[in-house]
Amino acid sequence: MDVAEGIDTAGSAVVPEAGAIHHLEVYVSDLAASARFWGWLLARFGYEPFQEWDDGISFRTASTYLAFVLAPDGSRDLDRRQAGLNHIAFALAEPADVDDLHRELATRGERLLYDDRYPHAGGSDHYAVFFEDPDGIKVEVVATAATRA
Repeated sequence: MDVAEGIDTAGSAVVPEAGAIHHLEVYVSDLAASARFWGWLLARFGYEPFQEWDDGISFRTASTYLAFVLAPDGSRDLDRRQAGLNHIAFALAEPADVDDLHRELATRGERLLYDDRYPHAGGSDHYAVFFEDPDGIKVEVVATAATRA
């Protein structure tokens, strides 16, 4: 079910500026695993639980929300190297915040990407950690202070 179908979002306080992303909806293969992973990660960025229904869950900030919905039977496996979504990137203020997240990801046993080039896998002036969610969606978290310096 699409988040917009049958769920009352009136008064949701999700009010992005013009042109900003209002929400993203991501199909997942295991809703429980995705809810644990994304709930933990998004809480670090100030997202709060928003909606929950039989086949989905969402998390929001004041300006956007992310919904994770159980994929329909027969859906294809994700390949981020083909047409479609390649990755989702989030910002943290400081390199130390990214370092803390990197350590916690490793402790949790999450799949780190390009770890041999951490924290500059995106280039010498780009301080970030790259990892995958339970369905192999690439996630990047970048230190914005490092890119301003």
